[in-house]
Amino acid sequence: MESKPSFLRHGVLRLPPGFRFHPTDEELVVQYLRRKVFCCPLPTSIIPEINLAKLDPWDLPGGCEEERYCFNLREAKYRNGSWSNRAARSGYWKATRKDKQITSPRCSQVVGMKKVLVFYRGKPPTGTKTDWVMHEYRLAGTESTAQRHNSTHSGDWVLCRIFKKKRATKMDVETEEGDELPVTNSGIDFMGQRDRDQNHSSSLSESSCITELSDGSSNGEETSSRSSIPQGSEP
Repeated sequence: MESKPSFLRHGVLRLPPGFRFHPTDEELVVQYLRRKVFCCPLPTSIIPEINLAKLDPWDLPGGCEEERYCFNLREAKYRNGSWSNRAARSGYWKATRKDKQITSPRCSQVVGMKKVLVFYRGKPPTGTKTDWVMHEYRLAGTESTAQRHNSTHSGDWVLCRIFKKKRATKMDVETEEGDELPVTNSGIDFMGQRDRDQNHSSSLSESSCITELSDGSSNGEETSSRSSIPQGSEP
């Protein structure tokens, strides 16, 4: 029996200290999902196969502050339909927006699609929204069709990135609001002071014909510019 890599023992992702698994959308689709679909060797056996229909997001391997990655065999909700089964152990996943195309910068072609879903506790349509988010990646175009024709499974392989969204605390909001006021006030005071300095410089220039005082106005503009961002199932 083949032993699991040290970083995947007990179903938990374990990387050497200092290493982080932080792939781009394109890398997830091209280097991992496409290879998985067409049975090609993966760069590394770091993404496990998990049936998301039998688990809740907080039951997945890994810590609450970590992103979890897995291959999931997405099954159709109905035999002859295009809707996917989004049910989980104690809730369901619901899509939040239109799918996003993933384009490869090497060939400028669409290589995959990304769907954003949010986990709800309970049953649709009265489920309670949670902070758990999933990015679901699938192949696009002819490769997606080829997967269905060549697959021996009842569904399509997708790659999922699951994480818990962080909420802003009251202290964070108050700090941000408090930080904005001094900046705005100081900007107003500075502009007012700069106008007074310019008026003063103009009066001195007219009386004594000294033009070197215009340097102060230039510094003021430079500083100012620096101070000036159906429910329960989806296709």
